[in-house]
Amino acid sequence: MRKIIAAAAFVLTGCVVLSGCVVGDTSGPGLEPIPGSITYGGQPRTKLTKAPIGSTVSNYFFGPYGERIQETYIIQPDRSLKLVWRERQDIFSALRD
Repeated sequence: MRKIIAAAAFVLTGCVVLSGCVVGDTSGPGLEPIPGSITYGGQPRTKLTKAPIGSTVSNYFFGPYGERIQETYIIQPDRSLKLVWRERQDIFSALRD
């Protein structure tokens, strides 16, 4: 019984240590908007007219499981936003910041 408890404690300690790691990070052409994304449900109605073409816009929000999500968009020549990068972090890393 003590060995089982020790093994469980070891596993839980590993989970806590790894909780600071990035849960997932995605970039590339197949990246789709998710609920909370600026472009979820289509492009925003307002255009960023003063921002230079090619500049980046960041968006931070919390996902459905409490994880913090950061997205990066690039402003296109037609002033639309292109989602180019997403990073998911667990809830513990959000509390440490």
